[in-house]
Amino acid sequence: MPELPEVETTRRGIEPWLKEHTVKNVCIRQPQLRWPVPDAVGALAGQVVHELTRRGKYILLHTDAGVGLIHLGMSGSLRIVEADLAPRKHDHFDLVLDSGKAVRYHDPRRFGAFLWAEGDPLQHALLRELGPEPLEDGFDGDYLFERSRNRSVSVKAFIMNAHIVVGVGNIYANEALFLAGIDPRLAAGGVSRERYAKLAQTIRQILTYAIECGGTTLRDFVREDGAPGYFKLELKVYDRAKLPCVVCQNPIVQITQGQRSTWFCPICQT
Repeated sequence: MPELPEVETTRRGIEPWLKEHTVKNVCIRQPQLRWPVPDAVGALAGQVVHELTRRGKYILLHTDAGVGLIHLGMSGSLRIVEADLAPRKHDHFDLVLDSGKAVRYHDPRRFGAFLWAEGDPLQHALLRELGPEPLEDGFDGDYLFERSRNRSVSVKAFIMNAHIVVGVGNIYANEALFLAGIDPRLAAGGVSRERYAKLAQTIRQILTYAIECGGTTLRDFVREDGAPGYFKLELKVYDRAKLPCVVCQNPIVQITQGQRSTWFCPICQT
């Protein structure tokens, strides 16, 4: 699943093609995505896209008429193509631009979304309950410490909860906990303020680095220019079961937490 760095990489990649350009036409080929594509998205036609922002894993297209919300789901991607290029299978919608280009959404699994918001998009039902952005002010160790008190859920599940902080998916949770030296099985409420300060720092560090590298290379994700990201080459624990820890050489352990795989070093993470 594309995580925050992949979504931010996509946003940055398509921004120069959309910002201050007019959407001439909205072409919906498959209206049944994770939620039905509302007819209201047609209001984008004739509108200038003034700004592209991101909230969690949603890309927001801001116009005078309202805001388009796009989510990549598990396998979705956005590409800039010639508007007259014949669509492939699973090319579900196009935003045709005044430049002769189109932003094309491709999603084999159809778990993505294309929605519409009028007024403040941050008050949309899917956005208003989200936690802070991990790369912006308001997210630090003190915040994590205060929100974790009396919580018995594992610290890994805690930081992956989008109501606590957005965008810390499974890959980056594993990597951040390793860099912070924290056992992912620990109860969130049992982690100290000092250790949360370190964890907040490593979450910022790992996500920033992943964005700089262009996102993690996964089976279903390539960058907007068609080239794969390279961050996966730098992973320290994710998907490295039984391989030696890069610090202590002890084998990396793989377990299951909440139906997700977790990888950690039992020596370096306590």
